[in-house]
Amino acid sequence: MHTHPENDPHYAGLAVNEGVETQPTVNPYLQNRAKRRDFTAAEYAEHILKGNITVLSQAVTLIESQKPEHHALAQEVIEKCLPSSGKSVRIGITGVPGAGKSTSIDVFGMHLLKNCGRKLAVLAIDPSSERSKGSILGDKTRMEDLSREPDAFIRPSPSAGSLGGVARKTRETIILCEAAGFDTVFVETVGVGQSETAVHSMVDFFLLIQLAGTGDELQGIKRGIMEMADGIIVNKADGENIDKANLAAAQYRNALHLFPLPLSGWSPKVLTYSGYYNIGIKEIWDMVDEYITFVRANGYFEVRRNAQAKYWMYESINEQLRNHFYQSPEIEKALQIKEKQVLDSELSSFAAAQQMLDLYFQGNFAKTVCNSNIIRTFATEI
Repeated sequence: MHTHPENDPHYAGLAVNEGVETQPTVNPYLQNRAKRRDFTAAEYAEHILKGNITVLSQAVTLIESQKPEHHALAQEVIEKCLPSSGKSVRIGITGVPGAGKSTSIDVFGMHLLKNCGRKLAVLAIDPSSERSKGSILGDKTRMEDLSREPDAFIRPSPSAGSLGGVARKTRETIILCEAAGFDTVFVETVGVGQSETAVHSMVDFFLLIQLAGTGDELQGIKRGIMEMADGIIVNKADGENIDKANLAAAQYRNALHLFPLPLSGWSPKVLTYSGYYNIGIKEIWDMVDEYITFVRANGYFEVRRNAQAKYWMYESINEQLRNHFYQSPEIEKALQIKEKQVLDSELSSFAAAQQMLDLYFQGNFAKTVCNSNIIRTFATEI
């Protein structure tokens, strides 16, 4: 060990103690912990069907993994759970940031668990930072009561800049949750832009949470989101805000009359409530139950489910094509060249994109049909 010169007798009254040896960066007690066991697809499915929440969480992590070696196993688990899925009621919940989505979900969930005997899974899409690419994933901390319930499963997922990808994984997570015995599934959106469309395409009932007293109420009436909503609820209808909430609800009702009747034949309702004070919660779920009964009776429930299944088939194709394109080493090299040409104004963005696509499809076509001499010759000529 290094000797400190300050301990020399010439420095009277000064003493420096010897330091300690460098300690390990990992707590030695953690090294003795048992490692998480890797399951086969059949074992995953077996535990999930028995309602094992721990294994369900591991399976969801598997689905969300970006590692190529996990994709095949994840799809096999989904295939094994698929026959036991589809029996839940899927509810999408959206609203502007600050509308009280997480607090409302906590109250809604407790009502369903305590008064309706339901088992609830909450899947929250959490926005990721454009700079750090990280997410807080803090929705569970705002659902204090629900997070303590054994019949509730709360899983936030980061959007990670790819909303289509995380939405697809959320849809696959729904399948696993249904197989695990959850009869009600909440999907909470990030509350901005494209997320509403993605969530609307995977739920049976789309609930829009609005606020009153935030300025011109007509600013909140946007045709796209209003047309998607099967029910609109105005939060924070308590205290001095009750009159404002009732006025906002009346304005939303008037706005809904301007839109054509949805394909379901259901006329969306507008209700007021207070998530904080637990007021008007039963009326909201009476509305949801009335809607589900209505669309099951007229056949729209199955029509919507079938349309969603077809939609996600095409979305999966689009995502796989996109991933395959950007993961190609040849494309990655060519992109750098084309990017420089675009920045140097030697090539337009559209021409560069078309050339990259031509390169990709020609190369992919040649690889796919390389076993045929005739078509291989044709691909070379191209």
